[in-house]
Amino acid sequence: MNRLQLSIVIPAYNEERNLPRTVADLQATLRAEGVPYEFVLVNDNSRDGTERVIGELMQADPCIRTVNRTPPGGFGRAIRSGLDAVTGDVVVIVMADSSDHPSDVVAYYRKICEGFDCVFGSRFIKGAKVVDYPRGKLIVNRIVNKLMQWMFRCPFNDLTNAFKAYRTEVVRECGPYLSCHFNITIEMSLQALIRKYNIAQIPISWTGRTWGSSNLKIREMGRRYLATLLRVYADKVLISDDILAERLAHRTRAENRVDRLESRMQSMSLRMAQLEQRLDAEAGAREAAN
Repeated sequence: MNRLQLSIVIPAYNEERNLPRTVADLQATLRAEGVPYEFVLVNDNSRDGTERVIGELMQADPCIRTVNRTPPGGFGRAIRSGLDAVTGDVVVIVMADSSDHPSDVVAYYRKICEGFDCVFGSRFIKGAKVVDYPRGKLIVNRIVNKLMQWMFRCPFNDLTNAFKAYRTEVVRECGPYLSCHFNITIEMSLQALIRKYNIAQIPISWTGRTWGSSNLKIREMGRRYLATLLRVYADKVLISDDILAERLAHRTRAENRVDRLESRMQSMSLRMAQLEQRLDAEAGAREAAN
């Protein structure tokens, strides 16, 4: 049975000291678990040695590729560039600062292999573990997530976290994404949600960074989160029938392509069998003549 290939997108802005450890920990875990992978490391206009570090990582592992962005920068733009470059069947977005745990990446992957379209991790359900989360950001996080739970009538309580898993086809069907900054975290989550994909939620662990600082500025992001939230909510309320019709049409086209490919494979198999029979008959005839 063919295994799904995992694509890990890691946006990096001035992460020269964090990135090697993050990648090494992921590599070790994925290899131990037998998960086929590729990394797409997105250098988002870094001013330190991030580009050099990525080059060294690529030399050591042919499964690592990179995207070097030009200005303007932004977390959302980096994620979008990384998503455009993936070739795997499953996409997981991972932070460069080792805040996300490799074991959770594997848990996401296994859950997708069970048949789910998306897996949303939560740091705030039973079984989750959070270390060194800044109190101010925690309060804002819980308020924003509770608001989204109420607006979208969903059980998912950590929608603002970028660390999630999606089938690549889901990412393609929900795009193109418009967010340029951290608001892409809720754009991706909510776009999948309103299209009624099969989504699982599992507990995950999170650890605060030990070097550097996050580029997330709550005051600056407020208007962007609000704009994305209202836009997706308007889609849900006003044009959900069109959105679901588009998803159904896309899925039907994909199924038709699969059916055509299977039909062609069967036809080729039949022709190969006929050719083998013909060759066997010709060989038998030559032997009889001799």
